[in-house]
Amino acid sequence: MNSVWSSMRRTPYQTFASFSVLFFTLLLSGLLFISLTFLQSLLQYVETRPRIIVYFQITTSEEDIFAVRDKLVETEKTNDVTYVSKEDAYKIYKDFTQNDPLLLEMTSPDILPASLEIDAKQPEYLEEIVNFVRKQPGVDEVQFQKDIVDNLLHLTARVRVTTAVFFTYLLFMSIIVLTTTTSFKVALKKDEISLLSLLGATKRFIRKPFMNEIVTLGLVSSVFANLILVLLLLSMNPFLSGYFAGIHSLNMAFFNFNLQIWPFNLTYALLTIGVTTVFSLLITFISSFWATNRYL
Repeated sequence: MNSVWSSMRRTPYQTFASFSVLFFTLLLSGLLFISLTFLQSLLQYVETRPRIIVYFQITTSEEDIFAVRDKLVETEKTNDVTYVSKEDAYKIYKDFTQNDPLLLEMTSPDILPASLEIDAKQPEYLEEIVNFVRKQPGVDEVQFQKDIVDNLLHLTARVRVTTAVFFTYLLFMSIIVLTTTTSFKVALKKDEISLLSLLGATKRFIRKPFMNEIVTLGLVSSVFANLILVLLLLSMNPFLSGYFAGIHSLNMAFFNFNLQIWPFNLTYALLTIGVTTVFSLLITFISSFWATNRYL
């Protein structure tokens, strides 16, 4: 370890350039990871809500409503179809107007419509289901969150594409800069490398000090980048707590594991740290291998 720090001190400008590139690359990569996982979890949250509500005319019988429900289930494009009777609707209305007795006195279960709450399997099925139920007898009104879901789908798709392009650019530029700075250090020891090769030293032995140096630099950069990311998550927590007051939690599937994104927790913080650390090891390993391979 002492030899690693000594080598860094002998080339301070190259070391600072490598550290800066790694630090900003890891910081931006971590921010992209947080943004993408947050949007994905928000999209999955919206997808699990009852997104289509079908209100029936007051005169529509339960048999007719159940017939529509059965047809929806038969399409195999719904996760759940929940029947809300007039009595259930009155209980919901009663909870909302409990502070206004006058409105409650003017309402009875008989004047409230029964409804079906439909949860589609895929957002793409929304419009098809809506068109289907509008043609059914006794349907009075159909409400669904098409605009919200469409906007989230488009936003998530754009963020994914932007993240992929920007991530590739960061990866490419980081490897180029790190390879260049490492090559400069290797070139300074070209004679020493030639002597070691003549003495029978293996390529692995010659590469080891250069790889140790750049990997150490990557880990140090990762520590600073992750420190800022964790502080950022903690500072955002009060703001998001008020903004998402009605949302108890946001989760997403991560390699068959149900990961909780919101509220921010230790597992998510450790995952973010792990992703940036692995990314730093990947960059530094590739860069050091390419740089030393030119002289071996």
